[in-house]
Amino acid sequence: MDDFNLELVARKSVKSIFALVSRTFFIQVLGVFASFILTIYLSPSDFGVFFIVSSFVVFLNYFSDIGLAASLIQKKEEPNLQELRNTFTIQQILVLLLIIPCFALSGQIASFFKIDGHGIYLLYAFLISFLLSSLKTIPTVILERKLDFHRLVIPQIAENLVYNLTLILMAVGGYGITSFTVAIVLRSIVGLIIIYFISPWKIGFAYDRKILKGLLSFGIPFQVNSLLALVKDDLINVYIGKVLPLTQVGYIGFAQKWAFLPLRLVMDNVIKIMFPSLSRLQHDRNALRVVIEKSLFVISFFIMPTAVGFIMLSPYFIDLIPSYHKWAPAYISIVFFALNTVVGSLSTPITNFLYATGKAKLTLYFMAGWTTLSWILTPLFIIKMGYNGVAIASFLVAVSTLSIYFVARKYITFSFIRPILKPLFTSLLMMLFIFITQRFITSLPILLVEMLLAGGLYFTVILSLTRKDIRRIIVFVRNN
Repeated sequence: MDDFNLELVARKSVKSIFALVSRTFFIQVLGVFASFILTIYLSPSDFGVFFIVSSFVVFLNYFSDIGLAASLIQKKEEPNLQELRNTFTIQQILVLLLIIPCFALSGQIASFFKIDGHGIYLLYAFLISFLLSSLKTIPTVILERKLDFHRLVIPQIAENLVYNLTLILMAVGGYGITSFTVAIVLRSIVGLIIIYFISPWKIGFAYDRKILKGLLSFGIPFQVNSLLALVKDDLINVYIGKVLPLTQVGYIGFAQKWAFLPLRLVMDNVIKIMFPSLSRLQHDRNALRVVIEKSLFVISFFIMPTAVGFIMLSPYFIDLIPSYHKWAPAYISIVFFALNTVVGSLSTPITNFLYATGKAKLTLYFMAGWTTLSWILTPLFIIKMGYNGVAIASFLVAVSTLSIYFVARKYITFSFIRPILKPLFTSLLMMLFIFITQRFITSLPILLVEMLLAGGLYFTVILSLTRKDIRRIIVFVRNN
């Protein structure tokens, strides 16, 4: 698997994308349905508690392996058993050093964020999940290096099926925030069992300073980048949870959940494959250019029209669904978080290219700047604009991430405008159509018809504009 060429990587990447998209389609639909049910049965303050606790635990997660897993994926040679065991050993030590104090100080943490007893149990659930997830790292790395995402997706399907069904049943049953607590623990247990069945390895502990030094030469800069991204996004959510009332935090969490839905459905699948694929192709500059440009096109193709739909049609969902009236104050945040998804997603393939070619230290400077900007703008905008200032600041920081394009061009020549131009034009045309016809939306059935017409217009125009490109992609996929 060391001497990967473009044809082999392309074939495995195509299979992986189809596995992730096709096999998780039902789960994604179930996830959307679960989110809809939760926003009906749970209060904004319940969402606020979940938003704060999950952000806090995500922050801990970034200290769990100091970039060793990424080093195993990025390195050109196949990792040996000693490297796997060294990574596993260090990770488990770090995880225990993090969760034991959190359990011991859970009362103080809950008091700091003004969380009640149910919130403490949710924190316990996240910490248990954190430990179980760390045990899945090595089997996951083995599958990702081989680009065997068609197997990796199996535990993900099982996890999400258990998680979303549990959430729906318990939320409808009136269990409130406890629905998240039970669902998180069950998801972690199921995923751990299945991934070790699919990708077993000889578990063991080892410590070799020379091996760790080699892995950390890439791992530490990579993890510092990830840590800064965490400080920029998730730690700032912890700050938001402290300075704003739980109900307003719930509005922010609601807006993020729906506006970022295109990222979860589309970009996460593409990006998940991009890093290991680009890492296998780091010796072939032409192949890197092709992958970057195709990724920009695919992301734009799906993200842009979805963001337009959220921006233009969210007020009608809030107005026409009685149980959604409580979310009306979140609309401005939805708009700016949706704009964030468009702009922010376009810089991600470029950042992944720099990571995959070993330039983690370079991206570190950018991430430090974006993090600093986020921590300057967010508190300032909260003071000036209230909770909506969080989303506005988030959008402005996302715009600044596009600056990484100019540096990446020094290492590889690729087009940024050409891949996104046609999806952008067609999305704006779709926006114009909704703007002209929105006065006819007076009921949910008409709203659904509007969505179908707008989506039909988008796909008709974009397919006509990109007919040759789509045909080449179809032929390529069919051959692979």
